[in-house]
Amino acid sequence: MTTTNEVTKALRVWGWDDARQLQYDESGSEMPPARVVAQHRGEYVLRAPWGRAIGVAPGRMQYRASRGREMPAVGDWVLVEPANDGPATIREILPRRSEFVRRKAGTEDGEQVVAANVNTAFLMTSLDLDLNPRRLERYLVAAWDSGATPVVVLTKSDLVADAEAIVERIKVVAAGADVVAVSSADGSGLDQLRRYLEPGSTVALLGSSGVGKSTLVNTLAGEDLLLTQAVREIDNKGRHTTTHREIFLLHDGALVLDTPGMRELGLVEADDGIEETFDDVAAIVERCRFSDCRHQSEPGCAVREALREGALTSERWDSYAKLQKEAAYEVRRRDVGAVQAEKKKWKQIHKDYRKMPKKGR
Repeated sequence: MTTTNEVTKALRVWGWDDARQLQYDESGSEMPPARVVAQHRGEYVLRAPWGRAIGVAPGRMQYRASRGREMPAVGDWVLVEPANDGPATIREILPRRSEFVRRKAGTEDGEQVVAANVNTAFLMTSLDLDLNPRRLERYLVAAWDSGATPVVVLTKSDLVADAEAIVERIKVVAAGADVVAVSSADGSGLDQLRRYLEPGSTVALLGSSGVGKSTLVNTLAGEDLLLTQAVREIDNKGRHTTTHREIFLLHDGALVLDTPGMRELGLVEADDGIEETFDDVAAIVERCRFSDCRHQSEPGCAVREALREGALTSERWDSYAKLQKEAAYEVRRRDVGAVQAEKKKWKQIHKDYRKMPKKGR
Protein backbone atom coordinates (compact mmCIF):
# COMPACT_ATOMS: atom_id res chain seq x y z
CA MET A 1 0.00 0.00 0.00
CA THR A 2 1.22 3.53 -0.80
CA THR A 3 2.10 5.27 2.46
CA THR A 4 0.78 8.66 3.50
CA ASN A 5 4.25 10.23 3.46
CA GLU A 6 4.96 9.01 -0.06
CA VAL A 7 1.74 10.39 -1.46
CA THR A 8 1.93 13.70 0.40
CA LYS A 9 5.52 14.42 -0.55
CA ALA A 10 5.19 13.59 -4.24
CA LEU A 11 1.70 14.88 -5.03
CA ARG A 12 1.18 17.92 -2.82
CA VAL A 13 2.94 20.16 -5.36
CA TRP A 14 0.36 19.00 -7.92
CA GLY A 15 -2.61 20.05 -5.78
CA TRP A 16 -3.01 17.10 -3.39
CA ASP A 17 -4.25 18.36 -0.02
CA ASP A 18 -5.28 17.16 3.44
CA ALA A 19 -8.90 16.60 2.42
CA ARG A 20 -7.82 14.41 -0.49
CA GLN A 21 -5.43 12.54 1.76
CA LEU A 22 -8.15 11.84 4.33
CA GLN A 23 -10.49 10.64 1.61
CA TYR A 24 -7.78 8.36 0.24
CA ASP A 25 -6.84 6.95 3.66
CA GLU A 26 -10.47 6.22 4.53
CA SER A 27 -11.00 4.40 1.23
CA GLY A 28 -8.39 1.80 2.15
CA SER A 29 -7.36 1.58 -1.48
CA GLU A 30 -4.05 -0.06 -2.32
CA MET A 31 -3.92 1.64 -5.72
CA PRO A 32 -1.79 4.80 -5.76
CA PRO A 33 -3.41 8.10 -6.74
CA ALA A 34 -2.15 10.27 -9.59
CA ARG A 35 -3.18 13.48 -11.29
CA VAL A 36 -3.92 13.75 -14.99
CA VAL A 37 -1.77 16.65 -16.21
CA ALA A 38 -2.11 16.21 -19.98
CA GLN A 39 -4.03 14.22 -22.56
CA HIS A 40 -2.84 13.10 -25.99
CA ARG A 41 -5.46 11.17 -27.94
CA GLY A 42 -5.88 7.87 -26.09
CA GLU A 43 -3.09 8.39 -23.56
CA TYR A 44 -2.85 10.45 -20.40
CA VAL A 45 0.21 12.02 -18.82
CA LEU A 46 0.10 11.44 -15.07
CA ARG A 47 1.92 12.75 -12.02
CA ALA A 48 2.14 9.79 -9.66
CA PRO A 49 3.97 9.21 -6.35
CA TRP A 50 6.93 7.79 -8.28
CA GLY A 51 7.03 10.63 -10.84
CA ARG A 52 5.82 11.13 -14.39
CA ALA A 53 3.89 8.25 -15.93
CA ILE A 54 1.71 7.42 -18.91
CA GLY A 55 -1.79 6.13 -18.25
CA VAL A 56 -4.58 4.61 -20.32
CA ALA A 57 -8.28 4.11 -19.68
CA PRO A 58 -9.29 0.44 -19.92
CA GLY A 59 -11.83 -0.67 -22.47
CA ARG A 60 -14.37 -1.36 -19.75
CA MET A 61 -14.25 2.27 -18.61
CA GLN A 62 -14.65 3.51 -22.18
CA TYR A 63 -17.53 1.12 -22.82
CA ARG A 64 -19.40 2.18 -19.70
CA ALA A 65 -18.89 5.89 -20.29
CA SER A 66 -22.22 7.00 -21.73
CA ARG A 67 -21.13 10.62 -21.38
CA GLY A 68 -17.76 12.24 -21.93
CA ARG A 69 -17.58 13.44 -18.32
CA GLU A 70 -17.26 9.80 -17.19
CA MET A 71 -13.84 9.56 -18.84
CA PRO A 72 -10.64 10.98 -17.27
CA ALA A 73 -9.97 14.64 -17.97
CA VAL A 74 -7.00 16.91 -17.41
CA GLY A 75 -7.03 17.95 -13.76
CA ASP A 76 -8.61 14.73 -12.53
CA TRP A 77 -7.28 12.76 -9.58
CA VAL A 78 -7.37 9.05 -10.42
CA LEU A 79 -6.44 5.71 -8.91
CA VAL A 80 -4.07 3.73 -11.11
CA GLU A 81 -2.70 0.23 -11.46
CA PRO A 82 1.03 0.54 -12.25
CA ALA A 83 2.69 -1.69 -14.85
CA ASN A 84 6.32 -2.76 -15.05
CA ASP A 85 6.65 -2.64 -18.81
CA GLY A 86 3.87 -0.39 -20.08
CA PRO A 87 1.45 2.37 -19.24
CA ALA A 88 -0.43 2.42 -15.95
CA THR A 89 -4.13 1.60 -16.07
CA ILE A 90 -6.58 4.17 -14.74
CA ARG A 91 -9.10 2.28 -12.63
CA GLU A 92 -11.11 5.01 -10.92
CA ILE A 93 -11.74 8.75 -11.09
CA LEU A 94 -11.87 10.38 -7.67
CA PRO A 95 -14.81 12.77 -7.04
CA ARG A 96 -14.33 16.09 -8.79
CA ARG A 97 -14.57 19.32 -6.86
CA SER A 98 -15.21 21.26 -10.04
CA GLU A 99 -15.61 20.47 -13.73
CA PHE A 100 -15.87 22.85 -16.67
CA VAL A 101 -18.13 20.97 -19.10
CA ARG A 102 -19.35 21.76 -22.59
CA ARG A 103 -21.36 20.01 -25.25
CA LYS A 104 -19.10 18.37 -27.82
CA ALA A 105 -18.55 20.62 -30.81
CA GLY A 106 -20.65 20.28 -33.95
CA THR A 107 -23.60 17.90 -34.11
CA GLU A 108 -21.92 15.11 -32.13
CA ASP A 109 -23.87 14.09 -29.06
CA GLY A 110 -22.17 13.92 -25.70
CA GLU A 111 -20.26 16.08 -23.26
CA GLN A 112 -16.64 17.05 -22.81
CA VAL A 113 -14.88 17.93 -19.57
CA VAL A 114 -12.50 20.72 -20.53
CA ALA A 115 -10.91 21.04 -17.07
CA ALA A 116 -11.42 19.28 -13.73
CA ASN A 117 -10.61 20.20 -10.12
CA VAL A 118 -9.90 23.81 -11.00
CA ASN A 119 -9.93 26.47 -8.28
CA THR A 120 -10.07 29.52 -10.55
CA ALA A 121 -11.12 29.91 -14.19
CA PHE A 122 -9.50 32.76 -16.13
CA LEU A 123 -12.10 33.58 -18.82
CA MET A 124 -9.93 35.25 -21.41
CA THR A 125 -10.90 37.55 -24.23
CA SER A 126 -8.80 40.20 -25.93
CA LEU A 127 -9.60 43.89 -25.94
CA ASP A 128 -9.26 44.19 -29.71
CA LEU A 129 -11.59 42.57 -32.26
CA ASP A 130 -12.25 39.47 -30.13
CA LEU A 131 -14.25 41.26 -27.43
CA ASN A 132 -17.82 39.89 -27.43
CA PRO A 133 -19.95 40.44 -24.29
CA ARG A 134 -22.54 37.84 -25.36
CA ARG A 135 -19.89 35.12 -25.72
CA LEU A 136 -18.38 36.18 -22.40
CA GLU A 137 -21.77 35.70 -20.73
CA ARG A 138 -21.80 32.13 -22.07
CA TYR A 139 -18.36 31.45 -20.57
CA LEU A 140 -19.48 32.92 -17.26
CA VAL A 141 -22.51 30.63 -17.14
CA ALA A 142 -20.32 27.56 -17.73
CA ALA A 143 -17.74 28.76 -15.18
CA TRP A 144 -20.25 29.43 -12.40
CA ASP A 145 -21.79 26.03 -13.11
CA SER A 146 -18.38 24.34 -12.92
CA GLY A 147 -17.80 25.13 -9.24
CA ALA A 148 -14.66 27.16 -9.94
CA THR A 149 -14.34 30.89 -9.29
CA PRO A 150 -14.46 32.85 -12.58
CA VAL A 151 -12.19 35.81 -13.29
CA VAL A 152 -12.63 37.77 -16.52
CA VAL A 153 -9.21 38.49 -18.04
CA LEU A 154 -9.16 41.12 -20.79
CA THR A 155 -5.88 40.70 -22.66
CA LYS A 156 -3.89 42.96 -24.99
CA SER A 157 -4.75 46.09 -23.02
CA ASP A 158 -1.79 47.80 -24.67
CA LEU A 159 -3.65 47.75 -28.01
CA VAL A 160 -6.58 49.96 -26.91
CA ALA A 161 -6.73 53.59 -25.89
CA ASP A 162 -8.93 53.34 -22.78
CA ALA A 163 -8.83 49.86 -21.27
CA GLU A 164 -10.33 50.99 -17.95
CA ALA A 165 -13.48 52.27 -19.65
CA ILE A 166 -13.97 48.86 -21.27
CA VAL A 167 -13.35 47.14 -17.93
CA GLU A 168 -16.17 49.15 -16.36
CA ARG A 169 -18.47 48.21 -19.24
CA ILE A 170 -17.64 44.50 -18.93
CA LYS A 171 -18.24 44.55 -15.18
CA VAL A 172 -21.93 45.03 -15.97
CA VAL A 173 -22.08 41.55 -17.56
CA ALA A 174 -19.51 39.91 -15.25
CA ALA A 175 -22.07 39.16 -12.51
CA GLY A 176 -19.75 40.03 -9.64
CA ALA A 177 -16.72 38.22 -11.04
CA ASP A 178 -13.45 40.14 -10.95
CA VAL A 179 -12.48 41.82 -14.23
CA VAL A 180 -8.79 42.43 -14.92
CA ALA A 181 -7.20 44.06 -17.97
CA VAL A 182 -3.69 42.76 -18.67
CA SER A 183 -0.92 43.01 -21.22
CA SER A 184 1.78 40.38 -21.60
CA ALA A 185 3.65 42.92 -23.73
CA ASP A 186 4.10 45.66 -21.10
CA GLY A 187 3.23 43.67 -17.93
CA SER A 188 0.28 45.80 -16.87
CA GLY A 189 -2.34 44.04 -14.76
CA LEU A 190 -0.22 40.93 -14.15
CA ASP A 191 0.19 41.67 -10.45
CA GLN A 192 -3.59 41.52 -10.06
CA LEU A 193 -3.61 38.05 -11.60
CA ARG A 194 -0.76 36.72 -9.49
CA ARG A 195 -2.87 36.89 -6.32
CA TYR A 196 -4.85 33.94 -7.69
CA LEU A 197 -1.68 31.91 -8.25
CA GLU A 198 -1.22 30.26 -4.89
CA PRO A 199 0.94 27.15 -4.35
CA GLY A 200 -1.08 24.02 -5.07
CA SER A 201 -3.96 26.02 -6.57
CA THR A 202 -5.06 25.23 -10.13
CA VAL A 203 -6.01 28.00 -12.54
CA ALA A 204 -7.51 27.14 -15.95
CA LEU A 205 -7.14 29.48 -18.94
CA LEU A 206 -10.27 29.36 -21.09
CA GLY A 207 -11.20 31.28 -24.22
CA SER A 208 -11.14 31.35 -27.99
CA SER A 209 -8.01 31.15 -30.11
CA GLY A 210 -5.75 34.16 -30.37
CA VAL A 211 -6.65 35.78 -27.03
CA GLY A 212 -3.18 35.12 -25.61
CA LYS A 213 -3.62 32.10 -23.33
CA SER A 214 -0.28 30.49 -24.20
CA THR A 215 1.46 33.86 -24.11
CA LEU A 216 0.10 34.47 -20.62
CA VAL A 217 1.36 31.05 -19.48
CA ASN A 218 4.85 31.93 -20.73
CA THR A 219 4.71 35.36 -19.09
CA LEU A 220 3.59 34.01 -15.71
CA ALA A 221 6.19 31.23 -15.89
CA GLY A 222 8.98 33.60 -16.82
CA GLU A 223 10.04 31.27 -19.65
CA ASP A 224 8.79 29.97 -22.98
CA LEU A 225 6.91 26.83 -22.02
CA LEU A 226 4.57 27.01 -25.00
CA LEU A 227 4.86 27.87 -28.66
CA THR A 228 2.94 30.99 -29.62
CA GLN A 229 1.96 32.54 -32.94
CA ALA A 230 0.56 35.88 -33.96
CA VAL A 231 -3.10 36.05 -34.99
CA ARG A 232 -3.89 36.29 -38.70
CA GLU A 233 -3.91 39.93 -39.78
CA ILE A 234 -6.67 39.35 -42.33
CA ASP A 235 -9.34 38.46 -39.78
CA ASN A 236 -7.61 38.69 -36.37
CA LYS A 237 -8.29 34.99 -35.72
CA GLY A 238 -6.01 32.80 -33.66
CA ARG A 239 -4.00 29.95 -35.14
CA HIS A 240 -4.69 27.23 -32.56
CA THR A 241 -1.11 27.04 -31.29
CA THR A 242 -2.29 24.95 -28.32
CA THR A 243 -3.53 21.55 -29.49
CA HIS A 244 -4.07 19.78 -26.17
CA ARG A 245 -4.81 20.50 -22.52
CA GLU A 246 -1.90 20.51 -20.09
CA ILE A 247 -1.12 21.58 -16.53
CA PHE A 248 2.12 23.47 -15.93
CA LEU A 249 3.81 23.90 -12.55
CA LEU A 250 5.08 27.46 -12.14
CA HIS A 251 8.10 28.48 -10.06
CA ASP A 252 5.86 29.93 -7.34
CA GLY A 253 4.07 26.58 -6.93
CA ALA A 254 0.86 27.53 -8.75
CA LEU A 255 -0.61 25.23 -11.38
CA VAL A 256 -1.83 26.63 -14.71
CA LEU A 257 -4.00 24.57 -17.07
CA ASP A 258 -3.71 25.74 -20.66
CA THR A 259 -6.47 24.76 -23.09
CA PRO A 260 -6.97 24.97 -26.87
CA GLY A 261 -9.22 27.72 -28.18
CA MET A 262 -12.90 26.88 -28.26
CA ARG A 263 -14.97 27.96 -31.25
CA GLU A 264 -18.17 26.64 -29.68
CA LEU A 265 -19.35 26.46 -26.09
CA GLY A 266 -22.52 24.40 -25.86
CA LEU A 267 -23.90 24.62 -22.34
CA VAL A 268 -24.72 21.63 -20.11
CA GLU A 269 -26.91 21.81 -16.99
CA ALA A 270 -26.68 25.59 -17.00
CA ASP A 271 -29.57 26.66 -14.74
CA ASP A 272 -27.45 27.63 -11.72
CA GLY A 273 -24.83 29.31 -13.89
CA ILE A 274 -27.46 31.40 -15.66
CA GLU A 275 -28.88 32.59 -12.35
CA GLU A 276 -25.39 33.56 -11.15
CA THR A 277 -24.40 35.30 -14.39
CA PHE A 278 -27.71 37.12 -14.81
CA ASP A 279 -28.54 37.80 -11.18
CA ASP A 280 -29.66 41.32 -12.11
CA VAL A 281 -32.09 39.99 -14.72
CA ALA A 282 -33.29 37.21 -12.41
CA ALA A 283 -34.08 39.80 -9.74
CA ILE A 284 -36.25 41.72 -12.21
CA VAL A 285 -38.04 38.53 -13.34
CA GLU A 286 -38.93 37.75 -9.72
CA ARG A 287 -40.80 41.08 -9.50
CA CYS A 288 -43.28 40.06 -12.20
CA ARG A 289 -46.86 39.80 -10.93
CA PHE A 290 -47.33 36.27 -12.23
CA SER A 291 -44.82 33.47 -11.61
CA ASP A 292 -45.46 32.04 -15.10
CA CYS A 293 -45.14 35.41 -16.83
CA ARG A 294 -44.00 35.08 -20.45
CA HIS A 295 -42.91 38.74 -20.46
CA GLN A 296 -45.02 39.58 -23.49
CA SER A 297 -48.40 41.19 -22.78
CA GLU A 298 -49.13 40.12 -19.20
CA PRO A 299 -50.09 42.91 -16.77
CA GLY A 300 -47.55 43.70 -14.09
CA CYS A 301 -44.57 42.41 -16.11
CA ALA A 302 -41.44 43.82 -14.44
CA VAL A 303 -39.26 42.86 -17.39
CA ARG A 304 -41.18 44.94 -19.93
CA GLU A 305 -41.22 47.84 -17.48
CA ALA A 306 -37.43 47.60 -16.97
CA LEU A 307 -36.90 47.51 -20.73
CA ARG A 308 -39.07 50.62 -21.19
CA GLU A 309 -37.28 52.53 -18.44
CA GLY A 310 -33.80 51.50 -19.59
CA ALA A 311 -33.01 49.61 -16.37
CA LEU A 312 -32.49 46.52 -18.53
CA THR A 313 -30.99 46.55 -22.03
CA SER A 314 -32.61 44.56 -24.80
CA GLU A 315 -29.23 42.91 -25.56
CA ARG A 316 -28.87 41.55 -22.04
CA TRP A 317 -32.48 40.41 -21.88
CA ASP A 318 -32.22 38.68 -25.27
CA SER A 319 -29.05 36.91 -24.15
CA TYR A 320 -30.70 35.76 -20.92
CA ALA A 321 -33.79 34.51 -22.74
CA LYS A 322 -31.70 32.71 -25.36
CA LEU A 323 -29.60 30.89 -22.76
CA GLN A 324 -32.71 29.96 -20.77
CA LYS A 325 -34.21 28.36 -23.90
CA GLU A 326 -30.94 26.54 -24.59
CA ALA A 327 -30.84 25.23 -21.03
CA ALA A 328 -34.44 24.03 -21.24
CA TYR A 329 -33.72 22.29 -24.53
CA GLU A 330 -30.63 20.65 -23.00
CA VAL A 331 -32.74 19.23 -20.15
CA ARG A 332 -35.20 17.73 -22.65
CA ARG A 333 -32.39 16.43 -24.85
CA ARG A 334 -30.60 14.79 -21.93
CA ASP A 335 -33.77 13.01 -20.83
CA VAL A 336 -34.30 11.57 -24.31
CA GLY A 337 -30.59 10.89 -24.72
CA ALA A 338 -30.40 8.98 -21.42
CA VAL A 339 -33.21 6.66 -22.49
CA GLN A 340 -31.62 6.08 -25.90
CA ALA A 341 -28.18 5.45 -24.39
CA GLU A 342 -29.63 2.89 -21.96
CA LYS A 343 -31.43 1.09 -24.79
CA LYS A 344 -28.27 1.07 -26.90
CA LYS A 345 -26.20 -0.30 -24.02
CA TRP A 346 -28.54 -3.22 -23.35
CA LYS A 347 -28.92 -3.94 -27.04
CA GLN A 348 -25.15 -4.32 -27.27
CA ILE A 349 -25.04 -6.49 -24.14
CA HIS A 350 -27.63 -8.87 -25.59
CA LYS A 351 -25.79 -8.94 -28.92
CA ASP A 352 -22.53 -9.82 -27.19
CA TYR A 353 -24.32 -12.49 -25.15
CA ARG A 354 -25.69 -14.19 -28.26
CA LYS A 355 -22.20 -14.35 -29.73
CA MET A 356 -20.80 -16.18 -26.69
CA PRO A 357 -20.24 -19.96 -26.90
CA LYS A 358 -23.05 -21.83 -25.16
CA LYS A 359 -20.64 -23.42 -22.67
CA GLY A 360 -19.40 -20.00 -21.64
CA ARG A 361 -22.85 -18.71 -20.79
